[in-house]
Amino acid sequence: MLDSHAQTDRIAEILEAHLGLEGPLLPILHAIQEAFGHVPDTAIPQIAAALTLSKAEVHGVISFYHDFREKPAGRHVLKLCRAEACQAAFGDSVADRAKQKLGIDWHETTPDGAVTLEPVFCLGLCACGPAAMVGDRLVGMLTPKKVEKLIDEVLK
Repeated sequence: MLDSHAQTDRIAEILEAHLGLEGPLLPILHAIQEAFGHVPDTAIPQIAAALTLSKAEVHGVISFYHDFREKPAGRHVLKLCRAEACQAAFGDSVADRAKQKLGIDWHETTPDGAVTLEPVFCLGLCACGPAAMVGDRLVGMLTPKKVEKLIDEVLK
């Protein structure tokens, strides 16, 4: 974990590297999240000043896009598809079981920092729903029992 001065310096480096781009806000936010695992609150005024935006505009973009995090994610991120095809294939029962097993809700992280649970809207496995993604691994045809087993594998 960087101290606040080092964090400010790293954000300044990221800003400088992206300011020449057309429409640099999203690439800047992605780079900051990649560097820190989330977009720290302290980055918002720095970004706003560099891009001549209001802090509210920067925060609005962060909160609009679900992939941006305002706090670090767990060691593993479990993404469950919430799109119509997966819901029609009983995705709600899979989601309910995952929440119950982990003891958390959407956008939360288990107290031990192991798993963050996130909804996503389509993983491209519509014919194999309900679907999930853990890290880079796609999993289809989930049932409540299968999602429980998947969580057990992640927690090992």
